[in-house]
Amino acid sequence: MTGDDAPDPRDGPRAALRWFYTTDRTGVLFVREAASSALAVGMVGLLLFSVSGVWPPLVAVESGSMQPNMEKGDLVFVMEEHRLSPDFATDDTGVVTLASARASGNNYRKFGGTGDVVVYEPFGNDRTTPVIHRARFWVDDGENWYDRADPSIVEADNCDELRNCPAPHAGFITKGDNDATNDYYDQARGISSPVKPEWIRGTAEYRIPYLGWVRLTVSGATASADTASPAVTTPAASQNTSAANTSAVFSAG
Repeated sequence: MTGDDAPDPRDGPRAALRWFYTTDRTGVLFVREAASSALAVGMVGLLLFSVSGVWPPLVAVESGSMQPNMEKGDLVFVMEEHRLSPDFATDDTGVVTLASARASGNNYRKFGGTGDVVVYEPFGNDRTTPVIHRARFWVDDGENWYDRADPSIVEADNCDELRNCPAPHAGFITKGDNDATNDYYDQARGISSPVKPEWIRGTAEYRIPYLGWVRLTVSGATASADTASPAVTTPAASQNTSAANTSAVFSAG
């Protein structure tokens, strides 16, 4: 706005605001558009948070360990595990394992497989890149879970030869869906001990192909993870090498 009708920003705060919102000066237009875009992104983030109950609500998959059901570069929407959880979830964890879904007789499937895909912090360390893998079954503290494991993916002849067996504490046994690169349980390779419920950030609900590449590029994770690494990129802040903003990078270990 120019001419006699243009407010003078020197006439007080209200005049200054009117001038800011109506002037056609190039520099102010740029700031105004940038602020509007940031506000829109913030509103979308708050909406997703209100629905999901977790922050960040979006994570970018940085490896291929969940193929073919998740691909590197997917953007995944994560929800707090107790929201909308079925009554056959494991105890009060809100998580449906592959084993509990089959035992209940329910055709409970997520991302092309039976049971929930969870995002968790390995060993409960919130400074490491989270892992996004499928919950296979629950073990109790001190349980010998060797006989419950799939013999085709266990390189051991008994519990003593199997890492984290007997279970050092109660938790979930997890595994990536990619049988070519992840033909083992996370706990058998030392990626994490049995996953305690409090280590879980949420369950994966939906994926958007390719959009996660933006997050991976910004975080520098595009070349850091191969198909066998266990992680996702989260936005959080710079608390680890794959961390960043409204979306995060998670390893699909």
